[in-house]
Amino acid sequence: MKLDYSALGLKVGLEMHQQLDTKHKLFCACPTRLRKESPSVNFRRYLRPTQSELGEVDPAALFEFKRGRVYVYESYDDSVCLVEHDEEPPHDLNPEAIDIALMVALMLHARPVDEIHVMRKIVIDGSNTTGFQRTAIIALGGYVDDIEGKVPIQTICLEEDAARKMGEKEKEVYYRLDRLGIPLIEIATAPVLKNPEQVERVAYKIGQILRMTGKVKRGIGTIRQDLNISIKGGAKIEIKGVQELGLLAKIVEYEVLRQVNLLKIRDELLKRGVREDDIVDEFVDITDVFQNTKCRIIANAIKRGHVVYALKLPKFSGLLGFELQPGRRFGTELADYARFWGGVKGLFHTDELPGYGISSDEVSKLRTRVHANLSDAVVIIADEESKVIEALKAVARRAKMALKGVPEETRGYNPDGTTHYSRPRPGAARMYPETDVRPIFITIERLEKIRKMLPEPPEKKFEKFVKVYGLSRELAKQMLASYRLDLFEKLVSRHKSVSPTLIATTLEQTIKSLARDGVPVDNIMDEHLEELFECLEKGLIAKEAIPKILEYVARNPECTVLKAIEKLGIKAITREELESLVKEIVDANIALINKLGERAWKPIMGMVMKRVRGRIDGRIVAETVRRIVSEKIKSSTSS
Repeated sequence: MKLDYSALGLKVGLEMHQQLDTKHKLFCACPTRLRKESPSVNFRRYLRPTQSELGEVDPAALFEFKRGRVYVYESYDDSVCLVEHDEEPPHDLNPEAIDIALMVALMLHARPVDEIHVMRKIVIDGSNTTGFQRTAIIALGGYVDDIEGKVPIQTICLEEDAARKMGEKEKEVYYRLDRLGIPLIEIATAPVLKNPEQVERVAYKIGQILRMTGKVKRGIGTIRQDLNISIKGGAKIEIKGVQELGLLAKIVEYEVLRQVNLLKIRDELLKRGVREDDIVDEFVDITDVFQNTKCRIIANAIKRGHVVYALKLPKFSGLLGFELQPGRRFGTELADYARFWGGVKGLFHTDELPGYGISSDEVSKLRTRVHANLSDAVVIIADEESKVIEALKAVARRAKMALKGVPEETRGYNPDGTTHYSRPRPGAARMYPETDVRPIFITIERLEKIRKMLPEPPEKKFEKFVKVYGLSRELAKQMLASYRLDLFEKLVSRHKSVSPTLIATTLEQTIKSLARDGVPVDNIMDEHLEELFECLEKGLIAKEAIPKILEYVARNPECTVLKAIEKLGIKAITREELESLVKEIVDANIALINKLGERAWKPIMGMVMKRVRGRIDGRIVAETVRRIVSEKIKSSTSS
């Protein structure tokens, strides 16, 4: 379906969250590094919602509480402290993190606040041991330039990152505290982005500004993007935690499509005369209907002593199978609610039956038992009775929401760009002042000092990359857009005898080529690349060995570059060693040289390269082979 975003009144707000590369966490002196070792400390917590100063309870917090979860926190004695455990008050805000955030604010033309005050934002999904996240506004206003005009920046905040979710086991959720407290900068645009392509462009531009500081972390999970999307007649939908920049446009497109289709369902329900009062919480036990069913899911549930209940949705026939996004139907939305509110694995509905082993006869009996005619839809769930009842209550609530169109909610994204229900949208009752952290005054002197340290703008970098570093214009453009822009400049400044073009092509082309071949390039760390170019500068390897070495360390991330060179047997050889080897191969192939003359250098070159590929520059090999073959021919002729 071709969507007219202007006619639909699309509005998108973008929030970018980026980890800062500071020495310490935001509220303590713990390091900002993730651990691979097994944790040395575990403890459990229950989190409960509290009322705001106005006596209100945040709906998102209440939602998490009703799920009845226990949170297990994994910690370390040597890199996680009592602040993360919520056993000690937070320390003062990290001054290094404040300076980085102020630098970004100035680069975005924003107005820094006079005083920084920390706030608490209620979050009880277990990702914070405290039950809230600490956040502080650093600057207001500002803008990003875009081809469709200036995009206003509403706020720039500094906040603590959440703990890492490591997995779930029934009612237990496991979090690791190494990430909790790492400084995050949050940049929120006004909800003025008009189309999916603009969203992607603006996200790229903000990301580029962040990377230009050279003070942000890179890697999986270091940057996350939230989207707030609405259309005329729809609702504000928050989509959380997108990590892939290239997926933003698709997510926006599919969310608009979902809202358009939900409005079509609303219109059809109203046309059919459906009212909220028609949808009632009447759940019918139909376990006996499926006693001999061939549906494996239901049969296994009954075997475990579970029940099968049904809910009639009057005049909903055909709408549960209506596609909202590619591969996701309205019935999928109902199933999302059933899973999250009831803890069941899924549901069946009559728009997809008979099927899944459920026969026509069983469908007929089902309709009879719940007094459903062919214009009605019926939802069935098999599980523990308490879960089934809560799940069907959630299905009934969601079905009633369909009469209003698009419910406000928070959604997560799927790898294909579609989305799923996560939880209700948080309300205003979730924010209140943090009384354990002192305000920070921002002086004019501090701002002036930071202003002098601002990185050069992209156009100046481009000119430097072309004129000073000798990059082609195309490679300079790629490098400016690169995820590893800051690393490129660092490597060029440290390894002056290595060609900047080689460094750029390694970062932008070699690594991407390996990724296309299925190599897990996310395992290639900055440390690997720094060691790689150090080895090249010292003459320990030839540039031809770079792809092999990077592939080896990507597949063996614990391995150093030196170890990889040793394992691969590609340590560089000297010119003297090459000379000796070429003479040996030439002497062994006199007959070939006598037959082909000067043309023999090509097959001889192939023989030599089999022995030295990746260990010395191919140009040097070619020059040496040509020379020695030519000398052999001359000596044979003269004798």
